[in-house]
Amino acid sequence: MSDGLNRFLGDTPGRTLIKLVVVSVVVGFVMSAFGIYPMDVVYWIRASFVELWRSGFAALGRVGDYLLLGAAIVIPVFIILRILSWRKS
Repeated sequence: MSDGLNRFLGDTPGRTLIKLVVVSVVVGFVMSAFGIYPMDVVYWIRASFVELWRSGFAALGRVGDYLLLGAAIVIPVFIILRILSWRKS
């Protein structure tokens, strides 16, 4: 069991805990120096997903517009070409 846990953690549980504590202190210090708080990160991630969601659907709307514009030309030309090739057969 402990071999599997060591493999999962990448090291022994004690050493992994010490590494996580040290990295957490360093990251906390840097975030404090820049005035960044954990909730700021959460709000930024949320705002990024909301903006991606909105812009994604806006892009789909633009694709739909392009589809309709192209179909206004392509479909009649296709029908005319099919009629002309049908008469030759």
